[in-house]
Amino acid sequence: MLVYRQPRMLAMLCLGFSSGLPFYLIYQTLTAWLRQEGIARGTIGMLAWVGLIYTLKFAWSPAVDRVRLPLLTRFLGRRRSWLLLAQVGIVLGLLNLSAVHPAQNVLHVALGALFLALCAATQDIALDAWRIESAPDEQQGAMAAAYQLGFRVALIAGSAGALGIADVAGWHAAYATMAGLGGIGILTTLLSREPVPGSGHGSLQHEERVRQWLERNAHLPQWLRDAGAGFIGAVVCPLTDFLGRFHLSTALLLVAFIGCYRMAEFVVGPMANPFYIDHGYTLGQIATVVKTIGLVVSLFGVVFAGAIIARLGIVRAMLLGGCLMVCANLGFMLLAFTHGPTLLGLGLVNGLDNLTYALSGTVLIAFLSGLTSTRYTATQYALFSSFYAIPGKVLEGLSGFVVDAVGYPGFFMYTAALALPALLLLWVLTRRGRRAALP
Repeated sequence: MLVYRQPRMLAMLCLGFSSGLPFYLIYQTLTAWLRQEGIARGTIGMLAWVGLIYTLKFAWSPAVDRVRLPLLTRFLGRRRSWLLLAQVGIVLGLLNLSAVHPAQNVLHVALGALFLALCAATQDIALDAWRIESAPDEQQGAMAAAYQLGFRVALIAGSAGALGIADVAGWHAAYATMAGLGGIGILTTLLSREPVPGSGHGSLQHEERVRQWLERNAHLPQWLRDAGAGFIGAVVCPLTDFLGRFHLSTALLLVAFIGCYRMAEFVVGPMANPFYIDHGYTLGQIATVVKTIGLVVSLFGVVFAGAIIARLGIVRAMLLGGCLMVCANLGFMLLAFTHGPTLLGLGLVNGLDNLTYALSGTVLIAFLSGLTSTRYTATQYALFSSFYAIPGKVLEGLSGFVVDAVGYPGFFMYTAALALPALLLLWVLTRRGRRAALP
């Protein structure tokens, strides 16, 4: 436990908070606001496609990995300069949303959420690189747990805190207050240390591709040679590095598994708060039971996730997380069958749900970190985190139409079934004797 007293762990805790703060404010909290304003469930579901920005972040992750920002990079370093730029954008994005009126202009809400998601995704690119480069491999589990702990505290602030403020002072005050909390990330970035990335022998071999390309194209203009070298070093080398460490079949299986593992969580997200509101729960009850008690349970889940991973190993911990995911969604299905709001049932189901996602989220971060080469940290981790989000993000935009078609009980049965493909792929990976390929 002494590892958590290190300055980088405390910084990771605060930066995890900064990462988690906009998450619910773009998704679940915003959906509660929209539903209260009478926005249709189908429209709310489609607005979740704003989150596709997170899945496309690999497109500009090479820039975050390589591009130096004027003045900022000189004084803060490569990682912290991008962190600061993104965090300032998040504060501005939250202030913008605090001024919108959804019933009058849903497009304004969508554009504001899109800008906020862009800044949040950019922060995550730089933050993932900072986390992986700031600690040795044996401490990545602890760094992941510290990140998740801060992230979950931010979820409480961005959900229970925002809902509670909205219940008393209105939605505009709630989002303005959340913008103020964005200062935590900015302060932490300014006070933390810039990491020194490592480099592996295999990665250095891939950099040889850049030198060879420059030699073959010495006749080209200098600006074109620089652009080509940058593309090869920032995009081609990270991909060949990953494929070079795994057989193609194993790499494809790993990508498919990553894409399926948390698919159910993404699809449930946009319809969670509309479900509570349609089922008769008040904002105060949602803030107290769902967003406070449930998320506090998840904090304990994050703390113990590291111990579970250490005792069971990543493969068994992932298996446990997948099984709990099925159970949690079936619990929501049972809650949907009740005829009226029941606080006990709501608390039990949400406790299991948050415990499940705390475990699965922590183990997935450790898993993806183990797949990442330190020389291409930002690009590779952005690619992996995009792979795990793409299927869920595509399906979640249709979640409102699924609810309208089959009702809430059928919807939650459907989301429980979405957790099964990952369990099957995990079984295939282990049955093929690929344990050595899993971190």
